[in-house]
Amino acid sequence: MTTDGPDNSTGTVTDKPAGSDKPAGSDKPAGTDETARVHGADNGERLRRWRLVLGADGAQSTGHTLTGRDAAMDGALTALYEGGGRQPGGRGGSRRSAGLGASAPSVARWLGDIRTYFPSSVVQIMQRDAIDRLGLSALLLEPEMLEAVEADVHLVGTLLSLNKVMPETTKETARAVVRKVVEKLESRLTTRTRAALTGALDRSAKVSRPRHHDIDWNRTIRANLKNYLTLPGEDGAGDGAGTIVPERLIGYGRAAQSVKKDVILCIDQSGSMAASVVYASVFGAVLASMRALRTRLVVFDTAVVDLTDQLDDPVDVLFGTQLGGGTDINRALAYCQSRITRPADTVVVLISDLYEGGIRNEMLKRVAAMKASGVQFVTLLALSDEGAPAYDRDHATALSALGAPAFACTPDLFPEVMAAAIEKRPLPVPDREAHG
Repeated sequence: MTTDGPDNSTGTVTDKPAGSDKPAGSDKPAGTDETARVHGADNGERLRRWRLVLGADGAQSTGHTLTGRDAAMDGALTALYEGGGRQPGGRGGSRRSAGLGASAPSVARWLGDIRTYFPSSVVQIMQRDAIDRLGLSALLLEPEMLEAVEADVHLVGTLLSLNKVMPETTKETARAVVRKVVEKLESRLTTRTRAALTGALDRSAKVSRPRHHDIDWNRTIRANLKNYLTLPGEDGAGDGAGTIVPERLIGYGRAAQSVKKDVILCIDQSGSMAASVVYASVFGAVLASMRALRTRLVVFDTAVVDLTDQLDDPVDVLFGTQLGGGTDINRALAYCQSRITRPADTVVVLISDLYEGGIRNEMLKRVAAMKASGVQFVTLLALSDEGAPAYDRDHATALSALGAPAFACTPDLFPEVMAAAIEKRPLPVPDREAHG
């Protein structure tokens, strides 16, 4: 017996069902080919990224071959992270065939490559890793390499640590690199610092009998609201215009024309404080440019150096430092204490990780004596974007007990910290756990 329907013995369908957009004989849902193509592209991109992360060791496991720009990026990464074999994780296993070599030209080419393939923030990280992992500090002494680097605060710190062994042929190039970074920092920090400190100085210099153009009208009006009077109207009744009788005038002192506050920046120049030294030097120059402040900048390790006469140029200040060596905070504070002539109008800023190599008890006694005399004492564990470094917690706790909390401060917060110190109000400590 025959039928006109499907061949049930084979299960095949000879006609395309009405209303279906599938081709005859296909069991795949609509859109399957497009979905597979998209998923395939996504999977290919994932494999590409994993191949770049894992390095050459990932070629077999991912089955992905890099070409063109990807291959060049991988070469730049391999030269750094597989050359030394010291980095745990995906890159830097036992492979030792790659590397940057020992010559400045090869490093300069590599620096050019990474600037081509990676954003500036990544370039700076890779540069730091190259200096740390592959011992390239010595190559920074060669002008052609310095001209190729992406300058940042950490590179400046490295150059400063090499300052004393730097050949004369390199010093001018190094100064140009440092100046480039300093100028960027000044443009970022100067306006905000001056604005914050000018307001703080004006508020701290309030006078009760100001000249007319020195009157702070906002504060004067608020202080005299109780003296509001309603003037008589035309008919003699008390419904005319109102006025405030300013029985007490509040104004600003002429802060711009006289020194109102003394500021002493006391900076630990041990190697771990490199970024803080850079930022503090820039801030020192900004503060020194304000006529209402008398600013002194002191750097120390086991010796103390006063760089105040170089504050007109922060680059000169930086090249006057000597990163490295020990730490004698007590000696540095003794010097600063000897330069204080107006304790009630003085702010001392100690920037240090507090690893004291001097006499601990004497250091704490000096801080207590300065506080008792009226000095505003600020302790910063770091002045950088990295946050709190390793620091001596016992000393931080002891200073906090004296009313001088120790905390890490970012450059953007520093103007607010200084403004609070000038006005003798609580400091804007960002993290209470940072000071013990």
